[in-house]
Parts: sequence; structure tokens; C-alpha cells
Amino acid sequence: MPGKVLVVLGTSSSAGKSLMVTGLCRLFARRGVRVAPYKAQNMSNNAAVCPDGGEIGRAQATQAFASGLQPHVDMNPVLIKPEADSMSQVILLGQPWKRLTARAYYPEKDVLWQAAVGALDRLREKYELVIVEGAGSAAELNLREGDIVNMAIALYAQAPVLLVGDIDRGGIFAQLLGTLWLLEGEERELVKGLIVNKFRGDIELFKDGVQILADRGNAPVLGVVPYLHDLHLPEEDAVALESPRGASQPKAGQVEIAVLHLPRIANFDDFDPLAREHGVALRYVNSPQEFGEPQAVIIPGTKSTSNDLQWLRTRGLDERVLQFAEKGGAVVGICGGYQMLGEIILDPDQIESGSVEFEGLGLLPVRTRFAAGKKDTHQVQVYFSGGAGWLSGLQDRVMHGYEIHMGQTSGEGSWLQIRERDGRPVHKDDGAMSPDGRVWGCYLHGLFENQDLRQAWLRSLGWKPAGNAPVDYFTGSLERLADTLEASLNMELLRQIVERGGDG
Repeated sequence: MPGKVLVVLGTSSSAGKSLMVTGLCRLFARRGVRVAPYKAQNMSNNAAVCPDGGEIGRAQATQAFASGLQPHVDMNPVLIKPEADSMSQVILLGQPWKRLTARAYYPEKDVLWQAAVGALDRLREKYELVIVEGAGSAAELNLREGDIVNMAIALYAQAPVLLVGDIDRGGIFAQLLGTLWLLEGEERELVKGLIVNKFRGDIELFKDGVQILADRGNAPVLGVVPYLHDLHLPEEDAVALESPRGASQPKAGQVEIAVLHLPRIANFDDFDPLAREHGVALRYVNSPQEFGEPQAVIIPGTKSTSNDLQWLRTRGLDERVLQFAEKGGAVVGICGGYQMLGEIILDPDQIESGSVEFEGLGLLPVRTRFAAGKKDTHQVQVYFSGGAGWLSGLQDRVMHGYEIHMGQTSGEGSWLQIRERDGRPVHKDDGAMSPDGRVWGCYLHGLFENQDLRQAWLRSLGWKPAGNAPVDYFTGSLERLADTLEASLNMELLRQIVERGGDG
């Protein structure tokens, strides 16, 4: 018998759907339910690599870990990665499929829909419960015809829907009731519960609000979930960088790290482990005026190296980085940022731009070449094969990370050696480093998750450890999120909703 399906939709983007699904996956998993997450279509440059090398959204990988599972491409069969000039790369079942404009995307609905429902069906064969995350709003009227991720999935599975609204942004009645009134009759019948999310203050003061929503919405309020601060979980997309989370201001004695907020920034959760260290202030900057006087500058990954490099030059940030490096500042490039630090980038097939060749920042002696159809997505193990200064105590250490990149980079100064990709032995050099170790780059995402490397580099910047024992922030955040949902939601009603399905 196929597994049950529970669908979590929102009244808007950033209503809290991703966290809700993450918490519910954790909650059901620790109750002994074989549960898996699913999102038919995600749009994000924050991606993760599955054990088989397939690529999915970072949020679905987090939800998989919350479920006690390794991520799988069926959990996010369609991933849209925005590039430049209204163009996106479409990842289908973990592999690059096509580069499409928004206008060209919708005619492909039939292919994408078959991939989406096929993935859902396979998950239902393997798990007792599949928790589905929607995208944006459940009532985007102009997008209804091309929908493959919200009510279309709920209708296909005839699954119960929980509708989540964000009270923190205001207008919770208009959000939830307005969404309900905009749904078609058969869609509305599937909504079995409302959730008020991100509540601040005394929840007892919202009792009247709960009753109003239940009466006018003709659906029970499953719970009022408080606003959760300091959850150390990866963000779904770069919208989060517009909030104070992305603008931590340094205090006296802290090591300050500036990350360039590129327009097409990708996988910025690479730097969450740095931000969590006591004595580190990490902030995102997008102009020379915001640059300040940091101890280190990081150029992150990007979905379009050429366009974001041009953006740096237009803003004058390239000169600011070069001046900083000339004065002895530490400069790091990850993935696309690593490519920018090199001498030249060749793009003979014009994959990324209209130019076949453009200059890098020239801080590392490497060259990058893009080739059509070539993309590396791997989970990897690496050893340190060279480098000076802060790397001296890390020789022969095994570290973990993952690759998601177009382009191949070659040159001098490599300091990493990839020994294993997706569980298979390889022998490949990666990265480059200046002789003094102050400027370095590599393709590996997730590198700062490795504590020995992270803290060795921070020490080279003047950081002093607090002496506290390592904290598993990720697992702790998952448990706190699940605990909060368990305390905030009517769990007996939720159990009944899941058991009855869309007909209950």
C-alpha cells in the first residue's frame, strides 16, 4: 500500500514552509515513522549533492537528514538554478537538463510533471509518510495552469493540506482566509488545518484570533508556532541574506570576515560554521562603502562567474579586494569565487556570457575553462597535499566536502588532493594558494564544516578559541524545532489528518 502524503503549503514565500517540513520530518521520524521529504520543484542556487552525485535543493537535503535519511534526487526532482539574463539551469532528477528562460519553461510542463509525480510515487513505495513542501503561495492565480508543486501535487495524491501563514509580517487573517477563498472548491476541500507561524509574545492573547480563523476559514487551527531565534539550519535561498542574519556587526576583539554578496550567490551556507564560532563576526557586503576593515574577505560560489565578476568591477569591489590583498589581507575564493581569483577564464562556447575570454583578479596562478555539458557534482574526501603557514599542522588529514561546478581550473599552487568521489577512489588536485598562505581558493563546498581546517585558518587571522567543547548546532537545532512543533501543534488532530488523508 502506498505511503501516506501530507502537504504543507504557504500563503506566501518565506512563510516558513521549509522549516515546518523539516520539523515535521524530525518529529515523525523520532516517533518511529519511516518519513521522507519531497518538493516537486525548487528554485534556489543553494544546492546539495546526494551520495550518487545527483543535485537537489539544500532545504530538501536538510529535511532528509531530519528524517534520518541520506538525500536522494526523488526528494526534489526539479531544481531551477537562476543564472543571468532571465535564464535558469534546470536540474532534472539530479542532473543538468536544459537552460531555459521563464517563457520557455512552461511549455516543458508535461516532461517536468511526469518526473515530479514519478518521484513522488517512488517515495510512497518506500516510506510510510511523505511530507510535501509547496513553493511560494498556494494561490498564485496566474501560475495555476503551470503548477506542478502546490495544489497540483495535493490533488494528484488526494492528500491533506496544512496551510501556513506568517503572522510576523502582519495580515495573518488576510493571508490565511484570503488564500482559502482564492482556492478552487476541490482544492479548498483538501485543506485540513491552518498553522499560524512566527508568533512573538504571549500566545494566550491570540485565542480570539484562533477562533476567528477557524470559524471564517471553516478549518481547524492546528497550532500557533512561536518565532524561533538562532536556528542553525541552512537557509533555502539567498532571500535570508536580506535579513539581519546576513549583517552581523563586529564587536571589539572579534575576527571580522566579509563575504561578498554576489547577485547570484550560491551555497552561502558554506560560511555558517564560521559565523557560529565565538569571537567571529561574519557579514555580507555588496559595496566598497560596506567593505570596512575585515581580517579576511571571502568571494563565495555563484551561478554565473562571468556576470558576478563584471558586477564586482562595476561596483568597484574588485579594486577594493586587490588593495586589501596587496596590504596582506586574507582572501578566499570558493567555487566561482576561486575561478574569479585566477588569471583568466575561457568560455569558448559562451556558456556563461557573450565573451569567450575574460580576465580574473589575478591573485592566484590558475586558469579556468568552461566546456559545454560538463558539470561536476560529487561528494568528496580530500587530503592536504601542500600549502604554507596555517596549513602546516594539517598534513594528511582527511576532510569532507562536495563539488557543484561548471568549468575546470588548472595551474600552480594546488593544496588539496581529492582521493574519493561519491565513494569511488580518484586522484585529482584541487585549489591554489599563494606562497604565504594568505590567498587561497578551491572548488570544495562544505570545507569549513571541518573543524580542524576552520579553526586553523581562523587562528591565522588572530582568532583565539574560547575553549568550549564542540557543539553540534545542526542536530540541536533539529531537536529544538521538533520540540517546538510538538508543543505548539495539536498532535492528535495532526495524526488524524494524516491517517484520514484527503477524504477526512
